[in-house]
Amino acid sequence: MHEDKLKKFFLRDRFASYNGITLEKVAPGHAVTKMEVTENHLNGVDIIQGGAIFTLADLAFAAAANSSGQVTVGINASISYFKASSGKMLIAEAKEVSSSAKIANYNVDVVNETEELIARVTFTGYRKGNRIEFK
Repeated sequence: MHEDKLKKFFLRDRFASYNGITLEKVAPGHAVTKMEVTENHLNGVDIIQGGAIFTLADLAFAAAANSSGQVTVGINASISYFKASSGKMLIAEAKEVSSSAKIANYNVDVVNETEELIARVTFTGYRKGNRIEFK
């Protein structure tokens, strides 16, 4: 699958785009997303809001899990926050752990620009069976 077609397809994730998240790399079972941290991503105590971190990881999961062309939706996710980041950029990398005809498992690590681990999200995806047309 051509990476440019995959990136174009995932631009359709309007919520991620609205939050300034970009898809940097995508291949079957793997994806990398980035988010430049702005004032809009901060919570009341001036650290990056957990939902912003989760959204970044969620797009990485979605791209990695759906890049093979089979519709895969999240059915479970668990996030662990390890450190508050004061950086200007967050990067999420999704990697497939296991996959079968119906279930796929992914780990997504979120790091800052100095590669400090900020959070890890484990996702379970359900493969619905229908195909995605990447144009």
